Order: sequence, then C-alpha cells, then structure tokens
Amino acid sequence: MPRGAFIALVIVAGLVILVVVGKTLFKRVEQNLEGLKDLSIATPPLSSIEDGTYEGSYAAFPVKAKVAATVKEGTIANIQLLEHRSGQGQPAEAILATVLTGQKLDVDTISGATYSSIIILKAIEDALRKAQ
Repeated sequence: MPRGAFIALVIVAGLVILVVVGKTLFKRVEQNLEGLKDLSIATPPLSSIEDGTYEGSYAAFPVKAKVAATVKEGTIANIQLLEHRSGQGQPAEAILATVLTGQKLDVDTISGATYSSIIILKAIEDALRKAQ
C-alpha cells in the first residue's frame, strides 16, 4: 500500500472514531440534562430560616449555577447569581425575579432555557436548605 494511501486511511479512521465518540458524549449530556425535568424543587419553610445570606450551588454537566440567597424576616429578600455556566441558557437568569416576586421555587421555567432554569432553582433550594 502506498504511503499516501496509508496516511489517508489513518486520517479517515481517526475522523470516524472522533465522530463516534462525539455522538456518544453528546447523547450522555443530553440524557443527563433530560433527567433534570424529573427533579422535584421545593421551597423550604422561609419562616424557619434565620436572617442572613446563604450560598448554594447545583450542576448537571454542562450547566452549573451558584447563588447567594438573602433571607430577611421570613422572606427571600435578594438572590444574587454568583456563577452561571449555561451555554445558551442565559435567559434563565430572569427566573431570579420570578422567585423573588412569588417567594417560592415552584415557578414556571423560562421557555428556551428550561435546563438552566432548573439548575438555578436547585441552587437556590440548596442555599435555603443549608440555612435551615
């Protein structure tokens, strides 16, 4: 076999392997994110949380969020998004205002940013649970 043909064969084989591995990884990430829809999100009793600011985080590859939730006199006074790795889920950051207005975590997710919305809500839940 001529040397050029052998090199071309190795390159093609390498590309095929990359495509197969890439598809497998993409499918795993997709399954991981799809599982987020089955998570329950509950608002801890705010009246039992002492005033203060509490940090929480949640991640499901490739999305991650870290928040600081401030509780004052039995209400969520403020939520600060400290970190949000989201890909295309940046619109989910609007969910902070929805949580503050409703004073609960059981809110509709942001259309087009469902996974990031869930990750942010779970991070807030984590912060409030740590406060208990």
